[in-house]
Amino acid sequence: MSGNKKTVLSLIVLIIFMVVSPLLYLKDAEFGGADDAASGVVEEIIGKEYEPWFTPIAETLLGRELPGETESLLFSIQTGIGVGVIAFIMGRWVERKKWMDKEGERAA
Repeated sequence: MSGNKKTVLSLIVLIIFMVVSPLLYLKDAEFGGADDAASGVVEEIIGKEYEPWFTPIAETLLGRELPGETESLLFSIQTGIGVGVIAFIMGRWVERKKWMDKEGERAA
């Protein structure tokens, strides 16, 4: 087995361990969102009379909260767009460097 294959296999095993280990160690853990935690802290500091400044547009249009699956979908789409923009910019930087290196070779 070559060095690259060993490295790739080691990284795959490490990734699998990183994914599975929290499931084994945190059996009865509850995971809440940051919004819920923040509203809890605000209620502790200010009290129950706190009123949010606005309601989300989608909730206003629907007249109810968005389902969790829809929120996850929108978050995933937002993440994908962000990753696409970052990858595009990084690709442009790499191509610009290649182009500048090629121009430098021609001038020399």
